[in-house]
Amino acid sequence: MAKKPSKDEALEALDFIVSVLKEHEKDLDKLIGELAKITTKFGQTGEVGTRIGSVEERLASIQTEITNLIKFLSAPSSEKPHPPETRGPPVIVRCKQWEDFKMLASDPETVFFLFKEAEKAFQADALKQGRVLTYNGEFPRDARLLKMWLARELNVPEDKVFEGVLAIG
Repeated sequence: MAKKPSKDEALEALDFIVSVLKEHEKDLDKLIGELAKITTKFGQTGEVGTRIGSVEERLASIQTEITNLIKFLSAPSSEKPHPPETRGPPVIVRCKQWEDFKMLASDPETVFFLFKEAEKAFQADALKQGRVLTYNGEFPRDARLLKMWLARELNVPEDKVFEGVLAIG
């Protein structure tokens, strides 16, 4: 049976999530700036202008949600009696290290994995508490062994581990 993460491990995971969200916020800022330049080039008339305006609105909304989530996660627990209202797609956390993924994805609702033999790459996606946790890296070749190994590593029944990709929209 897997042990619960210590308070330090939980805080490290929270810090990791906050840093990932901050990176995404910076990326969104850049994208919004680039869209503004493109919109200026094409003008605000016609179908292209309307579509670009719609995309800009959605990006601004996502950026606001990420900013609010960062503030919520960064606030002391005494200041946050309830989690923020969930709207839109779940947060996607992309882990570069297996140990980070393993810590964050332990006891998930479901796990998906994909072994890309040509690229010798392994991808695991876990759904946990409305978040999609993702790992890409090198791992074993046999999908059956991989499924058993993932179930054991993430403390999830084998019948909740699926070969495939977990995606939004």
